[in-house]
Amino acid sequence: MGMIAEFKEFVSRGNVLDLAVGVVIGAAFGKIVTAFVDKIIMPPIGLLIGGVDFSKWAVTLKEATVDAAGKEIPAVALGLGEFVNAIVQFVIIAFAIFIVVKAVNRMRKPAEAAPAAPAEEVLLLREIRDSLKR
Repeated sequence: MGMIAEFKEFVSRGNVLDLAVGVVIGAAFGKIVTAFVDKIIMPPIGLLIGGVDFSKWAVTLKEATVDAAGKEIPAVALGLGEFVNAIVQFVIIAFAIFIVVKAVNRMRKPAEAAPAAPAEEVLLLREIRDSLKR
């Protein structure tokens, strides 16, 4: 089988197409969650904490300086606000995926079947057993 034919067979399988659709939808969903966290969730939380803008919340490890040649050396800072935003986004996405997986598992789970009626031979043997007990 030629390489092109093998590639065509690989791409035409349903799993690859499903994965591609999932990645595209996941990326779009990630952008929605990012906007939701950055613009809707974090501003009220920052306001409640005392007017903190989480997107700019950072701990400066070393201040910006100017070297002997006059070139500015940027500050070294830990972007804690962006980290908090990323954690909140992760929790929201993880919860959404949990809900989707739970719904899919519920749909896939077969309904519990009623127990089948005993076979004719079993009923006959029970009758014989009961009559022998008397």
